[in-house]
Amino acid sequence: MNGKIFAIGDIHGCSAKLSLLLQRLPFDPGHDTLVFLGDYLDRGPRVKEVLDQICRLRQDGVRIVPLMGNHEYLLLEYHKTGDQALLPYLRGLGLENTLESYGGASLSQLTSLAFLPSEHRAFLDSLLPCWETEGYIFVHAGLRHGQPLAEQSIPDLCEIREPFLSADIDYGKRVIFGHSSFATPLVTPFRIGIDTGAVYGNLLTAVELPAVRFHHA
Repeated sequence: MNGKIFAIGDIHGCSAKLSLLLQRLPFDPGHDTLVFLGDYLDRGPRVKEVLDQICRLRQDGVRIVPLMGNHEYLLLEYHKTGDQALLPYLRGLGLENTLESYGGASLSQLTSLAFLPSEHRAFLDSLLPCWETEGYIFVHAGLRHGQPLAEQSIPDLCEIREPFLSADIDYGKRVIFGHSSFATPLVTPFRIGIDTGAVYGNLLTAVELPAVRFHHA
């Protein structure tokens, strides 16, 4: 890869902010890569529009790397297993906002995901738990200390907070992550956190690499 990488934090149905952010990025679709750090679903009002935008980028030939967030992970686990114990967690994550954005789909459709257009199902099925380049590890939530990347569990990659947040450890490559929101991006020698709480009325953030330049909407 010889282009720039632009990593975008948690979107949560904030389609207007995503649209504005994409307009503001100095992005060259012929050379650069867009990495989405997960959590496209829930809490915000326009989940369908968010997935429409990202799927359109892919259809237009833009190089995108979409990662799995904890919201997508739990929805897909419920879809695969039908485990009713997951439903309270999904509802607590703002699942109803996702269903409403698809025309008021019902909870009974979750096991089949029948409310999703085929391209949105394909998008969710394509999500990666992490992505590694020569200089960076991109992940939704963080890493478990002392475990090689290949041995990290998907729940940890999607959901971990501690001890990842409290111990600034060198993983050999700088870790770019979302999931845990900060008022402004977290920047340390070993990691960069770019969830700045867009769904809570704050900014949606992208980091441009390798320059470590931030863009907001």
